[in-house]
Amino acid sequence: MGISLSHARYEKIKQIIVDLFVQYDIRCIPVSAFEVATKMGVPVIPYSAIPENKRYLLYKESEDGFVVEKAEGEWYIYYNDQKEYGRINNTIMHEIGHIVLDHSEDSELAEKEVKFFAKYALAPPVLIHKLGLKDALEVYEHFDISIEAARYAYEYYQKWLAFGGKDYTDYELRLLRLFDEAV
Repeated sequence: MGISLSHARYEKIKQIIVDLFVQYDIRCIPVSAFEVATKMGVPVIPYSAIPENKRYLLYKESEDGFVVEKAEGEWYIYYNDQKEYGRINNTIMHEIGHIVLDHSEDSELAEKEVKFFAKYALAPPVLIHKLGLKDALEVYEHFDISIEAARYAYEYYQKWLAFGGKDYTDYELRLLRLFDEAV
């Protein structure tokens, strides 16, 4: 069945995302992972910027993208710029998750955490709710993510609603204040 994250860990990751958005003044919908990376000082490099005779090494690492720490605290994100924008944005946010969550090695747990990190950062349920979005297509249109990511985000939103989502947490209230003009 795989590794599961505890409720406490999910909550901690949500708080980390809101703290990140506050720290870097991220307040626009759709959330741009490019903007987050730029404000963090993390270069974002498209595969097409690498000489063609070496590009196979990038694809060998990942079809979508990956992050590398070249020196202590000096991170670089590489991404496949042949993908559609929503997928690229998700990939970059996924890689930002590895940096922010301080993952030092690949593991099933690390991947579970960053998949959640990207999903929550790009389409937080509280913002879906505030915008009054009614289905995955509307999430796709507002948050500029892939349709697959929009389906996951909307399913997560429905679970969030079912388990008391309208009783906003402190970090959700902070997120709403931050995105006040966008919603």
